[in-house]
Amino acid sequence: MREHRGFFLATALAALALRLLFFVYFPAVTDDSRVYADLAGNWLQHGIYGQTQSAPSVTQIVPTDTRLPGYPAFLAAVFWLFGVGNFKAVLLTQILLDLATCIMVADLARRVVSERAARITLVLAALCPFLANYAAAVLTETLEIFFTALALDCAAAALHRMNEMQSGRSPLPLWAATGAAIAACILLRPDGGILLAAVVFYLALAALGISTELCSSLCSSQRPPFLRFGGAAIMIAVLALAPLAPWTIRNFRTLHHFQPLAPRYANESDEAVPRGFIRWVKTWIVDYASVEEIYWNVPGEQLDPRRLPSRAFENAAERDKTLALIADYNQSGEMTLQLDMRFGDLASDRIHAHTLRYYFVLPMLRVADMWLRPRTEILPPDVRWWEFNDDLKQSLLAVGFGLLNLAYVATALSAVILKPSRQQSEIRWAGFLLAFLLLRSIFLATLENPEPRYTLECYPAIIVLASARLARETGRVWRYGAPLPPNKP
Repeated sequence: MREHRGFFLATALAALALRLLFFVYFPAVTDDSRVYADLAGNWLQHGIYGQTQSAPSVTQIVPTDTRLPGYPAFLAAVFWLFGVGNFKAVLLTQILLDLATCIMVADLARRVVSERAARITLVLAALCPFLANYAAAVLTETLEIFFTALALDCAAAALHRMNEMQSGRSPLPLWAATGAAIAACILLRPDGGILLAAVVFYLALAALGISTELCSSLCSSQRPPFLRFGGAAIMIAVLALAPLAPWTIRNFRTLHHFQPLAPRYANESDEAVPRGFIRWVKTWIVDYASVEEIYWNVPGEQLDPRRLPSRAFENAAERDKTLALIADYNQSGEMTLQLDMRFGDLASDRIHAHTLRYYFVLPMLRVADMWLRPRTEILPPDVRWWEFNDDLKQSLLAVGFGLLNLAYVATALSAVILKPSRQQSEIRWAGFLLAFLLLRSIFLATLENPEPRYTLECYPAIIVLASARLARETGRVWRYGAPLPPNKP
């Protein structure tokens, strides 16, 4: 940064301008945002981690465990400084954190690729509209990405120290910082534990001396000692999981049940989950449009059978049965236990008839939709952006976002598939980046609601891999056009 002050300053200003653009024109305060704000306000003002429930004659705060305390704690800190309900202060704080994320991702690229890749990474992160978009949303994504980037950067720095056999600097503080950053990820969202699994898995392979293509980034020619890598994995796991202990104890003492994370469906302990309906949805859903139009409507809102795709029916008889179930639900407005069981029976018949499709084909299609869909879910474009008959400008915006997202993902994928030449630098310690991307994609395949935001936590790794590919190309231009700058890989 000292050598390229003008470049970093210009990039930082461009990043800030982009985020302020979303802050001014597209700030997002969703229903989830209000739930988090309610938890934060009650925690700050009344000392109760609970949600406000209003009855005709009384309003009370009911303790809950439906959301992990990480994001409400962040909101409570901002509200304490700037006033309860000050969402503008929240968004501006998130913008600053997102700018710090850009720096950390660039530092990660410097460690695992080169200084040229670090500069490219900074540009890719600073001008990424997907990161900027969620920085202007009162949701967990910005903080989750921030701590994911911090954990990956600390892990890369620790691996670098472990390869410097004669540096005399211990990597233990960096491993501790990695564990603390992962702990923050888990306290923000339960799926933050996937990053823990990826790092520990990578270190376990190194500890066992297993040389695979996944772990080929270990630079030392000697077999890694078991105690060094195994001890690091244990330290990270302990520090990452330790903050869940007081949360688990609180849930047991206050709510009288064992809950170390948060309920799978964010439901209260006495709230019924329509599992039969959810299982039926998983027999056909592959895209985010159906999440908004069908999945989120239950319970409480009407279902429009015209929004069902053709793959939701196998034949005319099944179509009539499905439409009858939807009509019964729409008439009552409630997903009763009996009606939910009927949806479950229909799901069982469909799964029995197409087992491979249910357990393999549909999950892969949902993952593909999460990775490749235009990331405009909290922007004006309609969820059915491909129907150009409503608003052409918004549809074109969605297409542009989709192509840009595809460029990020495809460039990152090419860096993994295409091996560098001898004159090009490899991606050091790429194993834990690839393990994270793979494990998270596998986890996302188990979900019934393909929301593109679930892959945003992967963008630090995606941007670093994409920068590695672009750094190779720019290096090729230097080699065939002009001599490389001295001492610059």
